[in-house]
Amino acid sequence: MGIQKPAWLEALYTQKFFAGCSYHETAKKNEKNICCLDCCISICPHCLPSHRFHKLLQIRRYVYHDVVRLEDLQKLIDCKNVQAYTINSAKVVFIKKRPQNRQFKGSGNNCTSCDRSLQEPYIHCSLGCKVDYLLKLNKDLSPFLKKCNSLQLSPDFLVPLSDTGDEEMTSDQTNPHSTIVDCDDPMSSSSSGSSGSENMSMSMNMGYRHHEIVRKKRSGLNYASLCGRSAHKVSDEDMASSMISRRKRIPHRSPLC
Repeated sequence: MGIQKPAWLEALYTQKFFAGCSYHETAKKNEKNICCLDCCISICPHCLPSHRFHKLLQIRRYVYHDVVRLEDLQKLIDCKNVQAYTINSAKVVFIKKRPQNRQFKGSGNNCTSCDRSLQEPYIHCSLGCKVDYLLKLNKDLSPFLKKCNSLQLSPDFLVPLSDTGDEEMTSDQTNPHSTIVDCDDPMSSSSSGSSGSENMSMSMNMGYRHHEIVRKKRSGLNYASLCGRSAHKVSDEDMASSMISRRKRIPHRSPLC
């Protein structure tokens, strides 16, 4: 007797996708949108380290139904005569049957299992419909199954960052030094001659401009910091100098005649 349904195909029908992962309840983006074909279970992106050497199939959503990419599914089973749909420039195939609200059978092509109206020359609206048709007709799926040794996720699959502040670490790594640190670095030690003097003068100019900007910011009164009594307190001399700087000039009295 031939193979009726392999274990991975049964998992596509029985496993629940796009539900929260019980192992990563507190993690962000923990929806189970991956099917591990070796373990025959649904996993979330945070479970990938434990299944990195297994055959993985990404599950997608299209009009509230589970779909898979036709390119990936063709590596596992013959998808001939199954109608495919295009989402995000990729052809996808529905996994399960889609029951219709009303019984309507058009004059054109219809699905072999659910009588859904299809385009020419397709005769199956989903993978489940074709499997049921083949089992009813041949009672054997062996001629239609393909040997697949490895199946990895598509390049457009996004692995979410962990909740340990990886986003902040990434931004710091892209620009690990601030402007103040760059100005204080002894750039002349890594270069010599004219290039070293030019770098030193450039760093001094940058430091002077940065110092001038800071002085300008400090020259104006920050009422929010004064009212809130922040950690950076303004002294009486700074307040007096800032008040004087806001005035155009010191008025002079006219001479007595």
